[in-house]
Amino acid sequence: MSKKILISCLEASANLHFAEVLSHLGECELAGIFDEKFGKPFMKSSEFSAMGFVEVLPLVLKAKRAIKKMVELARECDAVLLVDSPAFNLPLAKAIKKAGIKTPITYYILPQVWAWKPKRVEIVENYCDNLASILPFDEKFYTRASYVGHPLLDELKFQKTSLENSGVIAFLPGSRRSEITRLMPIYREIASKISGQKVLVVPPHLKDKIDEFYGDVSSFEISYDTPNTLLKSEFAFICSGTATLEAALIGTPFVLCFKAKAIDVWLARKLVKVRYAGLANIIFDFIGKRALHAELIQEQVTVQNLLKAYEECDKSLFLEGCKELRNYLKHGSSQNVAKMIKGE
Repeated sequence: MSKKILISCLEASANLHFAEVLSHLGECELAGIFDEKFGKPFMKSSEFSAMGFVEVLPLVLKAKRAIKKMVELARECDAVLLVDSPAFNLPLAKAIKKAGIKTPITYYILPQVWAWKPKRVEIVENYCDNLASILPFDEKFYTRASYVGHPLLDELKFQKTSLENSGVIAFLPGSRRSEITRLMPIYREIASKISGQKVLVVPPHLKDKIDEFYGDVSSFEISYDTPNTLLKSEFAFICSGTATLEAALIGTPFVLCFKAKAIDVWLARKLVKVRYAGLANIIFDFIGKRALHAELIQEQVTVQNLLKAYEECDKSLFLEGCKELRNYLKHGSSQNVAKMIKGE
């Protein structure tokens, strides 16, 4: 008899990671919030797409209604899998347990308490049964965390062993409208100043919104495949996010750039306790190594500064760091998470 599993995947990246886990689960029935490609969700992940402290406010009432329905669904399920998104998933875990539901909860991709909100440790450990960590240093902050591996090592089947001058430059302005509209004017100007093949990476779910979100893209070729574009590129300009770690694990030199609303950046600088924005740099900082790549934040994100980062990148040193990063993360995580869910 197949298991019924309640899934909470609010982000596009969470759905990518869940796809790998699903491949190891065998026959099962899914309920909850996830991408429609996996079945029929109660709500689609795309309904929760937002960025920043201000933009999430309209989602609060929707989230409360969704949590109430998810608790009802949990009563009918054999297991619960929460992926990332602590602002939603922690209240959900608490609501399920407070309703007296004994269904075991697996939390995959733990809240980044090493960056901010350390009080979330207590909530996670009180209301979740399995704590699936994707960063080895999580265990310094959680008492019950188990390092399962990193999901990107399941998803990225290749890595560079040498650096080629392919003439391809990748531009990744993020996956949310606010990120894209702030970076695209700068990316267009950079593209006009460098030679070679310029490739703009568009998330597949935005394929029908290129005109609306990106504006004039005549300077670029369009790609919907982040990993393969990064593989063939000799350099990339990347908005802060998962793609920065993808580039580091593939071995493509890049500069991280991040522009947001002034209030969001002000709040982040007040609240966040890490020195870097990029996860590869954060990992290296935790293990006592120098930053792997350049980072430009807010007012630093200028055409001149980005071009300087492109021209001055030490690609050989970067590639050595990428190998260290892979060795540190060791292996993928999906099979171990599937075992947790199945109680093996």
